[in-house]
Amino acid sequence: MRTIIDLPEEQIRALDEFCRRKKISRAEAVRQAVAHLLPKTKSSWRNHPAVGLWQGSKSKVDSVQYVRRIRKEWERK
Repeated sequence: MRTIIDLPEEQIRALDEFCRRKKISRAEAVRQAVAHLLPKTKSSWRNHPAVGLWQGSKSKVDSVQYVRRIRKEWERK
């Protein structure tokens, strides 16, 4: 896939310096950056085991009401 992006001059200079040190092209540097970024998004909070935990609960208490009630316990008196 080809793409066109606009970068500020400061980022272009930094990218060129990085590419010179690593002896890689700008395209390769961008590919490496994207590859580095994507695994982080896969492990986002949405994949956390606690997400949706309340959904299968047989409790009759609304989750939002429950959270508000326990947060009141944390308030200073």
